[in-house]
Amino acid sequence: MPYANNSAELPSETNGGRYDAVSMSGGNEESLPADGTATAPDGEQHTGSGLRAERSRRSAQIDDIRAAGGEPYPYRFDRTDSLSEIRSRHSDLEAGSETDDRVSVAGRLMLARDSGKLIFLTIRDRSDEIQLFVSKSVIGDDGFANVKSLDLGDWVGVTGDVMTTRKGELSVRVTECQLLSKAVRPLPDKWHGLSDVDTRFRQRYADLIVNDDARRHFEIRHAIISSFRQTLAGEGFIEVETPVLHVEAGGAHARPFVTHHNTLDMQLYLRIALELHLKRLIVGGMERVFEIGRIFRNEGISTRHNPEFTMMELYQAFADWTDVMDITERLITHAARDAIGSTTLPIRGEDVDLANPWPRIRMIDAASEAIGTEIHPSMPRDALADIATKNDVKVAPQWLPGKIIEEIFEAHCEPDIVRPTFITGHPVDISPLSRVHRDDPFLTERFELFVDGRELANGYSELNDPVEQRARFEDEQSAKEAGDLERGTVDEDYLRALEYGMPPTGGLGIGMDRVAMLIAGVDSIREVVLFPTLRPEVMTDES
Repeated sequence: MPYANNSAELPSETNGGRYDAVSMSGGNEESLPADGTATAPDGEQHTGSGLRAERSRRSAQIDDIRAAGGEPYPYRFDRTDSLSEIRSRHSDLEAGSETDDRVSVAGRLMLARDSGKLIFLTIRDRSDEIQLFVSKSVIGDDGFANVKSLDLGDWVGVTGDVMTTRKGELSVRVTECQLLSKAVRPLPDKWHGLSDVDTRFRQRYADLIVNDDARRHFEIRHAIISSFRQTLAGEGFIEVETPVLHVEAGGAHARPFVTHHNTLDMQLYLRIALELHLKRLIVGGMERVFEIGRIFRNEGISTRHNPEFTMMELYQAFADWTDVMDITERLITHAARDAIGSTTLPIRGEDVDLANPWPRIRMIDAASEAIGTEIHPSMPRDALADIATKNDVKVAPQWLPGKIIEEIFEAHCEPDIVRPTFITGHPVDISPLSRVHRDDPFLTERFELFVDGRELANGYSELNDPVEQRARFEDEQSAKEAGDLERGTVDEDYLRALEYGMPPTGGLGIGMDRVAMLIAGVDSIREVVLFPTLRPEVMTDES
């Protein structure tokens, strides 16, 4: 019902519940006096740099709360509703209305304005924000004083009735307010975000507090992974978990992290792929399996690479690479729709609809067209090396013909791919786990998916002939011994598994971080990895 007697308490403008980020008791570092002093509630001044002084003031406030018999870090708070639930329930509430809906809500204090006998606060929980309407006549002198002593960043729990201001801002008229966690450190930058990129990623907890985009990126990532699981479950796949510690570092070309098991006194590797254990399960008759798991590769760090990242790998019995390409399209298209409500993404100024069919182009055709010279892995290695050198591609002495072709493709084709495109038919010597192409013995039934110049997925018709697999492994071992540290070794247990018989199988690996980058519209993997790998921080008093 509309307000009556208390309407004089409502300001004429509430600015939609968003006010200047001003703490009622000093709060943000930028609001400190120029001399770096801060005054505690007991009147004592704490000197020093801005951050040190502010932390000292807030710490003194904690001592005062405890001295008065209070607890700045209580054990629990009984919340009745999330903030989004309140907004959903009262989305049509008229301006200037009050309700009998009494709620208990909790959140971090983000914004505040003190208008004398009224204080307006904005709190945020995981789901939403809402305004708190604090009247001295309702909460009492002591309660009002306690609210005034709060700092931005504090966690609070309040009880009150849902209402709207005269401007229509949904609010909670507070009757009780409890401090749930005192923030000793002030929020950064008056919540315009952290300006230093390295600090954003290093202090992700602070980034998530003040950066709406950061929270959105990880909500999208969650929705993508959830969508993958739902799609795969709907197609009869079973989710499994396989070992992180491997005796052999196989399944990909990458340098592993090495560790040691003390009890067994043996060297182990953090996994560089999920592949070989999942295919053992196909041998065991599980037919359709997938895993979403962490992978570790001892490689460089860039906007596309983090030493630990998340992969989804699936294996489907009685299928080949064409089936796997189809499911790749379904997985990513469904994920975009589930995460952002659309299959259309802006990429390099183009609106790209993932629902359109994705082109399938052979690697040798794309590379040949790009350099204007036909190339094929059947050509003599020296001839391919000369072609590569003439096209500004440096060739290492241990590279075989297929590796040279791959490097030409990476230099002259990969950066220019904008729309989702399957690059197919990789040479045999760079595809040790893929079946030879049924129409060309120098190529394999393998594909990679590229979007916006980035590889997102890799899949193939799986090699299931144990004799040929051993020969491929031995080639890998020879290349490794010749100096290519990313090559694999001979995995005898996997070969034994193949000897029991693996049915025709299609396999797929998708980089979940890169899919999240694509759908969230960001250019760095660090934007979608909560805690990316960084150099150790040198801590100081002002850190």
